[in-house]
Amino acid sequence: MTRTLPRPQAILFDWDGTLIDNWDAILAAINEALTAFGKPAWSRDEAMERISASQRDSFPVLFGDEWERAQAIFYAGFEKHHLAVMQVLDGAEELLLTGAGLPMGLVSNKNGGYLRKEVAHLGWQPRFRSVIGATDAPADKPDPAPVRMALEPIGLPAGPGVWFVGDSGTDMATARAAGCTAVLVRHAAANPSPIPANLAPDLTVETLKDLAATLADHL
Repeated sequence: MTRTLPRPQAILFDWDGTLIDNWDAILAAINEALTAFGKPAWSRDEAMERISASQRDSFPVLFGDEWERAQAIFYAGFEKHHLAVMQVLDGAEELLLTGAGLPMGLVSNKNGGYLRKEVAHLGWQPRFRSVIGATDAPADKPDPAPVRMALEPIGLPAGPGVWFVGDSGTDMATARAAGCTAVLVRHAAANPSPIPANLAPDLTVETLKDLAATLADHL
């Protein structure tokens, strides 16, 4: 649906589940780590529901004092496949073309090095003024620190004129913490966990093509 939103001055996007689908690589890697620690493997739905926080926040909870060894196992598995199985989600190209006149950036809880490898693999570096991943900023989403870092090269402060587009409650919490306009995408690759009432987005769309049309209406 189309709503009256602040005219966008910049757009920040989440990555996994928002613009691309890399869940096959993520699922295989997290299950390698879980199996190595004698923990039950997760289904795709379970992984989508449980993986939202960055690893420096979530792995100590999941693996305790050995979280760094679990992280090493995860990344060894992830690096094998993440570029080969990554898929651009339907409507992403159209959306990025629609917003091409605005400064755009990425803010993800994926490790920044792997995030930038994936952006480069798609040849999308020219589209984004900033590409900020986990551990790049002093804290990760939902803390507003990575949003502020992403906006530094854009030259804008965080505020309603910055649309923050994501697929999860973590993304909505990030938008709220930074004071940005919160936009939620609910397509099939999105995080399926319900959004808490206190994190209700300013706009919800079912597809990236719907968001492209809404964005065009606000430009």
